[in-house]
Amino acid sequence: MSKRDYYDVLGVDRNAGADEIKKAYRKIAIQNHPDKNPGDTAAEERFKEAAEAYEVLSNNEKRQRYDRFGHSGMGGAGGFSGGGMNMEDIFSQFGDIFGGSGSPFESFFGGGRGGGRRTRKGTNLRIKIRLTLQEIANGVEKKIKVNRLVVDPATTFKSCSTCNGSGQVRKVMNTMLGQMMSTSTCPTCGGAGQMVDRKAPGTDSTGMKRMEEVISINIPAGVTEGMQLSMSGKGNEVAGGIAGDLLIVIEEEEDDLLKRDGNNVIYDLYVSFVDAALGSSVEVPTIDGKVKIKVDAGTQSGKILRLRGKGIKDIDGYSRGDQLIHVNVWTPKNLSREEKSVLESFRDSKNFEPKPSKGDKSFYERMKEFFE
Repeated sequence: MSKRDYYDVLGVDRNAGADEIKKAYRKIAIQNHPDKNPGDTAAEERFKEAAEAYEVLSNNEKRQRYDRFGHSGMGGAGGFSGGGMNMEDIFSQFGDIFGGSGSPFESFFGGGRGGGRRTRKGTNLRIKIRLTLQEIANGVEKKIKVNRLVVDPATTFKSCSTCNGSGQVRKVMNTMLGQMMSTSTCPTCGGAGQMVDRKAPGTDSTGMKRMEEVISINIPAGVTEGMQLSMSGKGNEVAGGIAGDLLIVIEEEEDDLLKRDGNNVIYDLYVSFVDAALGSSVEVPTIDGKVKIKVDAGTQSGKILRLRGKGIKDIDGYSRGDQLIHVNVWTPKNLSREEKSVLESFRDSKNFEPKPSKGDKSFYERMKEFFE
């Protein structure tokens, strides 16, 4: 089943501002909150769908990528963000929208999730991956080593005595309007609700240790320089919370022969004067290997040949670019006396006089035709 457009999910215009997006999400989230609709799986799915849409549209970088590439640009496969959210993620990331303990939302939901301890999230990790043109064109699976902080399984924890495991402390203040209660993150445990009881050897004061892990990443075809993908839960862990994300920044490795232009691939083919005049069959490189093409007799320098479907797959998966071959007729620079004599004999030949026809388009016209 295909995903709905995120703007349609929240019922906002594509030009909607941050406040409007937040307001729309809060309205849908309240209507479909699990505590308000116990046992209603349809409401829970709408709640998750709205949270996923808000996660993207409330982040400028993700929103720009979504506006350009749609759902496929969010890297939905292989654990990337945009592939669905669970309840723990939602309440961890967007709990402030529903309010913490003591907020109006707590009483609205009967002291359910809105009044519980907010789940902490570990820090994100960012890595760069260099890809060849072939890998970008077809997509690739990469296995990389990531050095991340993890909670040592031998470390034991105990409930925080300051907040009694809630992760929050409440303070009652007397004001002219009467008593008012405020909540803040517990200063002792930092909101975790727990503290280290027994620390495992080799861990830091929070029971964490560094571990190298090999992670498999599925890079979709059509990614571009600077694009950022993310894998949920593959960042640093945090005691009493959930792991951060692994952010993958794409770098394109320049190819020696083929040049990328959007989803098209460009190759400069140099042919001799003789092959251009008499015609020839030549071998050219493509993303998928070498192929033979025909150079017609009388081919002019600057002519562009097209190999359809030999370019880069679009990131939305619906199309693929072409390979454009720019023909350059090579003029020899050093000639022997005999070669000069042969060519000199053709100098006055009418067949050697430049006679461009209407069909011989200018360089500007050819480029305009191929790239419009």
